[in-house]
Amino acid sequence: MGNILITSAGRRVSLVRMFQKELKKFLPTAKVFTVDFNPRLSAAAHIADGYFKICKIQDEEYIGVLLELCKENNISVVIPTIDNELLKLSQSKQLFKENNIEIIVSDEAFIRQNESKIESQKLFGQLGVKTPVLYSKDDYKFPVFIKPEKGSSSIGTCVVKEKPQLCDHHIMDDNLLFFEYLSPELYDEFTCDIYFDKQSTIKCAIPRKRLELRAGEVSKSVTRKNLLLNLFQENLNIFKGVRGCINIQFFIHKKTNEVFGIECNPRFGGGFPLSYLAGGNYPKWIVEEYLLDKNIEYFNGWEDNLLMLRYDHEVLVNNYEN
Repeated sequence: MGNILITSAGRRVSLVRMFQKELKKFLPTAKVFTVDFNPRLSAAAHIADGYFKICKIQDEEYIGVLLELCKENNISVVIPTIDNELLKLSQSKQLFKENNIEIIVSDEAFIRQNESKIESQKLFGQLGVKTPVLYSKDDYKFPVFIKPEKGSSSIGTCVVKEKPQLCDHHIMDDNLLFFEYLSPELYDEFTCDIYFDKQSTIKCAIPRKRLELRAGEVSKSVTRKNLLLNLFQENLNIFKGVRGCINIQFFIHKKTNEVFGIECNPRFGGGFPLSYLAGGNYPKWIVEEYLLDKNIEYFNGWEDNLLMLRYDHEVLVNNYEN
């Protein structure tokens, strides 16, 4: 035992390599596997120690197939990576645990809260942080920021600055919500990568300023030791049932330092490699906690003002046939 499985691997090459590096420091013969709906076209799958094709998360047989793959390949730890698999995997945690397999995912109640952009506002209320005004579609102010109640990767979001840009689809689609627009001219955007241990205690929080996005994922970012750290240290006990890595997004006013909470994603974020390279070794801590039964100490020794500039890199597969 001791192998790790990363689900929905896709382009998460960096995440796979991090887990490979940290796992093999402690368990040299252990492996990091991936599953994906189309693994032959997944760069991360080809970087992993092995990969498996699996049905879509929406299919009824998904959990059964995943469990059998884990049992057949001596998987001890499962790492989810995308939003639409979190709820089903959280609901299945006990089934996997009965087979000595840990799914590193938060409890169902926390997942459900953060599936909805409306419900997630309660989390920020507990933190004592404001959220952008949620407008009624009968009463709103331009510019307005439109985004789906349930969604990820900035899919379906847009800024409407004046009435001629608004269309019937925006009004009629009940999944689209109208929010107060926080202009990047006035606000800086931050994502916090936070690690929670088995007892749902915060062990590390790393704010990173988002400088540039591409396809909803950060491409340029810099770590910052700022007021968000105090925010989490003062509210350590409100995150019930949260485990592993989550990321929470904030806007901070450039002049007043007023903080607005935007959304929470209970999984590794696309920009996590910066936090890891700055010293937030969450993959190592997962190995230590869940495979070696060690306790994790609070860590704040990560590198401040570390800039990440991402670029594309190639993964070549020999003798590929369609």
